[in-house]
Amino acid sequence: MNELMTDNGNPRHIAIIMDGNGRWAEKRLFPRILGHRAGVKTVKKIVEYCVKEEIAALSLFAFSSENWRRPKKEVEMLMELFFGTLQTQIDKLDKNNVKLRVIGDKSAFSKKLQDRILQAEQQTEKNTGLTLVVAANYGGHWDITQAFQKIAEKISKGELQLEDITESLISQYVTTAELPEPDLFIRTGGEQRISNFLLWQLAYTEFYFTETLWPDFDKEVFSKAIESFKSRQRRFGRTGEQVVNLQKSKKL
Repeated sequence: MNELMTDNGNPRHIAIIMDGNGRWAEKRLFPRILGHRAGVKTVKKIVEYCVKEEIAALSLFAFSSENWRRPKKEVEMLMELFFGTLQTQIDKLDKNNVKLRVIGDKSAFSKKLQDRILQAEQQTEKNTGLTLVVAANYGGHWDITQAFQKIAEKISKGELQLEDITESLISQYVTTAELPEPDLFIRTGGEQRISNFLLWQLAYTEFYFTETLWPDFDKEVFSKAIESFKSRQRRFGRTGEQVVNLQKSKKL
């Protein structure tokens, strides 16, 4: 549970569902893939903004485990776009001290894409700036399931006991274990649901929904989301008075 913010009041970890690429393209009578390409340009701008604002982690929902249900051609083009983006952007991320993590069931991807993901992660693994988490073939149910599978394996080997299973232990086995839980969750495109994204991790996260389609999500809209976050009092079960007193004590 995150109860400490950055010195400037910014969230440490921001999670975003990048919704609206297809609708953005359809409104302009473009093929849907052009909307996804426009969305990649937005990703670049938002990553740059997070680096500038010294955000510790940015998690982006790129492709859910349910997205395989989309038309085959669109899925194929999304995989090509993912590979191409890794190919062209990883050096820039590395230069800007960004650490890339890809979470999700990568076994469903082609060997070529799996290799490229591994190379990109290895190239940036020692970077100490923004951690950029890309969720691809990811689902919150899958994440919790794989965490329990790992715990069950340790129990079967005698390395853990049933009584060792706590919330803290489970948190050590989800895919974002090394990161603070998200402080701010943003969904673009007007929908107001979390769509199986980071289910375990979003327990105490502040939510922000915007009608803006992802390709139109710029620094101005992003700033509004962050300002909304800063205006909220995060109580984590406490009363408002307790929070104020706690903040005062930390300043002493």
